[in-house]
Amino acid sequence: MFSSRRLRRVLPLTALAATTLIASTACGGGSDSAGDGTRVVASFYPLAWLSEQVGGAEVSVDTLTKPGAEPHDLELTPRQIAGLGEAGLVVYIKGLQPAVDKEIGRAKNDALDAASVVKTLPPPAEDGHGDEHGEEGHEDEASYDPHVWLDPSRMAAIATAVGERLAGADTAHAATYRANAKALAGRLTALDGEFRAGLKSCKLKSMVTAHAAFGYLADRYGLTQVSIAGIDPNSEPSPKRLAELTHEIKDNGATTVFTETLVSPKVAQTLAREAGVRTATLDPVEGLAEGSRDDYLSIMRKNLTTLRTALSCS
Repeated sequence: MFSSRRLRRVLPLTALAATTLIASTACGGGSDSAGDGTRVVASFYPLAWLSEQVGGAEVSVDTLTKPGAEPHDLELTPRQIAGLGEAGLVVYIKGLQPAVDKEIGRAKNDALDAASVVKTLPPPAEDGHGDEHGEEGHEDEASYDPHVWLDPSRMAAIATAVGERLAGADTAHAATYRANAKALAGRLTALDGEFRAGLKSCKLKSMVTAHAAFGYLADRYGLTQVSIAGIDPNSEPSPKRLAELTHEIKDNGATTVFTETLVSPKVAQTLAREAGVRTATLDPVEGLAEGSRDDYLSIMRKNLTTLRTALSCS
């Protein structure tokens, strides 16, 4: 079931950017840059990284989700709520985190809905996901898939939009923000080109993923996502669904079931064992493991290498 109740854990508030000066401890967690620059508060890794690239030396960035934590499980603390109330600009995806939507409404902040600057896709078909939830929540079903950051071309559009908002809020550094956003968009466009070239000629087209996070990547590069869990990585597939997946893997000739970081691989490993195939890690880039030296670009390039091997790409 793809209801608003479940979506409270679906997307880690996507990003929160503050363009006024607030205390460095206001929101807590994640990176924390010192100085008197514009404050950017991001709720999870991809948009924290993006904000740092666009803002450069003129911003400091806090992240609400700590390294190694699963962002789908993020809950706002009173300190974080207080920090959001002081923010000058909030960047988020409306409807995916009701608690944040409520706080944005209370604070009356200038807000940018990141999903509003890109073309969104409908939520993935349930395919038996969440059978245990019955019919609850149909009246509040979301109208789109939230995982927009897994398409580099959409990330480029979001970078440009964040650059424009920062330029409008801090006109003294507008040229810097726009130049940084343009440079980042160029790097993301180049990454998009690497994916298009690298996945152009693959013998296999189906990605068997741990949860339905890769819809945008699949759509962009002509692949098909077959997911174990639905939008929520912690949802449990039914035994019937696992049996169906086993047959689907064998029928499609898939060689790999993809596990992911930050979520237990046990179900995916069980499925791979039943289907007689291997596992590999495909990272949804929802957060960094503690101590990781990777960034969005390097993780995505590792994903490309993993996909090329699993899908027998030439």
